[in-house]
Amino acid sequence: MTEDTQPAMRLDDEEKRFLLDIARHAVEAAARKQPPEDPRTLAAEAGIDLSPGLTAHRGAFVTLTTSGHLRGCIGYIEGIKPLVDAVMENGRSAAVSDPRFSPVAAEELATIEIEVSALTPLVPVAGFEEIVIGRHGVVMVKMGRRAVFLPQVAPEQGWDRDTTLTHLALKAGLDPDAWRQDSEFLVFEADVF
Repeated sequence: MTEDTQPAMRLDDEEKRFLLDIARHAVEAAARKQPPEDPRTLAAEAGIDLSPGLTAHRGAFVTLTTSGHLRGCIGYIEGIKPLVDAVMENGRSAAVSDPRFSPVAAEELATIEIEVSALTPLVPVAGFEEIVIGRHGVVMVKMGRRAVFLPQVAPEQGWDRDTTLTHLALKAGLDPDAWRQDSEFLVFEADVF
C-alpha cells in the first residue's frame, strides 16, 4: 500500500491474523454446513478489540487454494460493509458459492490455504498507461460489462500490462483487444496476507 493510505487502511499483524482466523472459521463452518459465529463474538472470545482497521467499510476478497491451485475466490470490490463482515461472508462464499468449483468438502479442510485481500477504494485513471502491474488491481468497464483482477494476479501469472488487459477483456466477455479503446479503468491496491 502507498504511504498516504489512511491509518484505518493499514492493518497490523494481529489484525491480519484475526482476519485470517475469521476466514478460516467461515470456510470450515461452510464446509461442515454450519452457520458461522459472528465476527464480533469471535473477537470477544479471542480478546481482540475491533479496531477502526477491522471495522472500516472496505472491499475484500478471500482466495482459497489447494496445492497452489485455485479452489475458490469471492469478494467485494467496494467497501459495502465492515471488513470483518466482508471477510466472513466472502470466506463462506469462496468455500461453497464460487460457481467455477464444487463446494469445499469437510475432508478437504486440512489442505485448504487461505489468502485475504483487503482493498483500498477504487480510483479512476485516465487511461491504461497509468496502471502499474504488481501494485494495482484493475477494474475494466466497457459496454456495460465489467471485470476485475486483484493486484497479485498478473505477477503470479507472469503477465505484463498488455497481457493482463487482454485477459481482463476476455474475462469481461469482450474481444481480446477491447481494452485498447473506449474502456474505463479503475485501480485499487490491496493488503494481501
